[in-house]
Amino acid sequence: MNLIDQSVWLSAFLLLVPPTLLAMAGPVIVRRFVKVQRLKINNEVAGFKFATVGVLYAVLLAFVVVVVWEKYNQADADVAHEAAAAATVYRLSYGLDDQHGDAIRKAMGDYLDAAIKYDWPAMEHGKGSDAGSVAMNALYQAVLKFHVQASENVLLAELLHQVDTVSVSRRSRIVAANGAVPDILWMTLFGGAILTVCFTFFFGVENLRAQTLMTGALALLTFAGLLTVVAIDQPFGGGVRVPPDALVTIRQDFGGR
Repeated sequence: MNLIDQSVWLSAFLLLVPPTLLAMAGPVIVRRFVKVQRLKINNEVAGFKFATVGVLYAVLLAFVVVVVWEKYNQADADVAHEAAAAATVYRLSYGLDDQHGDAIRKAMGDYLDAAIKYDWPAMEHGKGSDAGSVAMNALYQAVLKFHVQASENVLLAELLHQVDTVSVSRRSRIVAANGAVPDILWMTLFGGAILTVCFTFFFGVENLRAQTLMTGALALLTFAGLLTVVAIDQPFGGGVRVPPDALVTIRQDFGGR
């Protein structure tokens, strides 16, 4: 089961509940085979090593959380820039003759329809849609197809600039849909989490209940950080997704449907 493709609540349950319960059972199982007096002997050395392991893993997890969060915010910003550029194309098209302006507005509407209807489902799988690419090409053709008067050259240049912004923003969100965390880093994150939590099983604490609760709290916090990474690693396919609402609003405001 791919946790990234699941809902936030299901991912939260799978990542938080079983690992926490297993972590709380760990000290109890270890204590059955090793007496607390033997574990106490290694507390000083084990504490020093655990501090080193914990800091290294905390730095790694914090770094990954920051990276995926920045990528998620950038994906959200790309969609907003794409919508803003599309709105500008609509507005500028009214400065052209009726035939040219109508063609551009129709092509812009077709592109927004394709982006909303086809690009977003495709980006859940880390790629763009062919329909979106075809609609983008048609938009460029609509802008360049008609002959313009000399007085319209500046307007045409700005139209092309805005269409380029739409195209670049679309490419950026398609690239962002693939996720930022490679497989080798996923292995390191989950392996490090398991190692860090299991390290606490071998401390010698007289109060077993207190040790169990502390281990459970550590596991809960550690895997909550992993849940954050899982939920937002793929901005358009994870549990927390960037919606096409900005494009939908522009389509409704300017497209008439």
